Amino acid sequence: MVTARKRIWGWYFFDWASQPYNTLLLTFIFGPYVAEVLGDGSVAQAAWGYGVGAAGVIIALLAPWLGAMADKGGHRIRWIVAFSALYVAGASGLWFAEPTDFDLVRTLVFFAVGLIGMEFATIFTNAMLPTLGSAREVGRISGTGWAFGYLGGLLSLVVMLLFFAENEAGETLLGIAPILGLDPEAREGTRFVGPFAALWFAVFMVPFFLWVREPRRPDALPPLDAGRAAWPELKTTIASLPRRPSLFSFLAASMLYRDALNGFYFFGGIFAAGVLGWSVIDLGVFGILAVVTAAVFAWIGGHADARVGPKPVIVVCLVVLVGLATTVVFLSRDAIFGIPVPPGSAAPDIVFYVVGAGIGAAGGALQASSRSMMCRQGAPGQMTEAFGLYALAGKATAFLAPLLVGVVTDATGSQHLGIAPLIALFLSGLILLGWTKPDGAREEWILPPGSQRSR
Repeated sequence: MVTARKRIWGWYFFDWASQPYNTLLLTFIFGPYVAEVLGDGSVAQAAWGYGVGAAGVIIALLAPWLGAMADKGGHRIRWIVAFSALYVAGASGLWFAEPTDFDLVRTLVFFAVGLIGMEFATIFTNAMLPTLGSAREVGRISGTGWAFGYLGGLLSLVVMLLFFAENEAGETLLGIAPILGLDPEAREGTRFVGPFAALWFAVFMVPFFLWVREPRRPDALPPLDAGRAAWPELKTTIASLPRRPSLFSFLAASMLYRDALNGFYFFGGIFAAGVLGWSVIDLGVFGILAVVTAAVFAWIGGHADARVGPKPVIVVCLVVLVGLATTVVFLSRDAIFGIPVPPGSAAPDIVFYVVGAGIGAAGGALQASSRSMMCRQGAPGQMTEAFGLYALAGKATAFLAPLLVGVVTDATGSQHLGIAPLIALFLSGLILLGWTKPDGAREEWILPPGSQRSR
């Protein structure tokens, strides 16, 4: 028998299963590996920005329609299965990123396929959040889910560093060659991060599919009919957003600040590799610190959310992130905020470790409370469409931060200045959040003719 508690834990396991794509592939292992193979931090940062931005455009265009279609036709679990297959296929394909025969386009295509699969599956799992508890419990459940996910990312990172990812000497963090007979000279240990993430996801999605159940809906439409019916309703919803200032401002604010946060995640490892000269192992240790703080503060933020609501948590996190982004812009191997440091000083490394811990802490709490805030803003009965719009908000300008970082880095030849656009995005999101009502404004939602509003 599947109890309510088991259903919540099954839902948590999606975060646990999917987090390695962010932790291992986006940030701490594969991204820096690409920078190392290309041999130029600025070139890698620009290429990574263009590739991730292109995937973001596809996600932005399709996410709201998929969400609206799921609300009409149900079958969320089937959609999650389909997009899970994309995750596994894309991640597995990164094995072919051989250093001696490196194909950047092929690598970015595989990466984008996996990223698209993860993001689309997330829309459908997020839409289940309001059904897991009361409005007051949603923030705590969301925060605990994020924390659990970060723990999964942490464990996967530790396993990669101890047994697979090799440094220049061909050794893992344990000082041994990669296990399973993987060839360190061909960087097979590091390249195994793709198949490893795919296998991790496949194994740990089992509790999700066993314990998460979707209620039967007698009014559910067949997929083709649902797709046709979803489009006019989605157009009505989008057209009415300016008349819903609380929802509209939150979507706009989250669009900018989540884009900036993803920019931090995408380029933090590449920045450290290119500016500070860190190895994959150095970045892995840095990642452990960041993921630990993310897990702890996602949990703390979730409980704070339950007490004071999500908006104050989001505001505090954004202020912290503005300060951290400013610090990165003025950090180099030779100076910190313009103050020279002696050659070989560990001070820049220590500062970046502190920055990483701060990004993890603020980012973890921010994402958990943003998901909780969306539950307050969305209309009951149209929650998958609402999270489709949330995904649209997260991806409509998903190309913006990577593109701005890529363009500014290209134009200036400086990885430091390339990070500067993130500051403007965080500040813009903070300003727009001023129009968002803490408890949402569900009365603003105008449901299509014939629909009934849930109370």
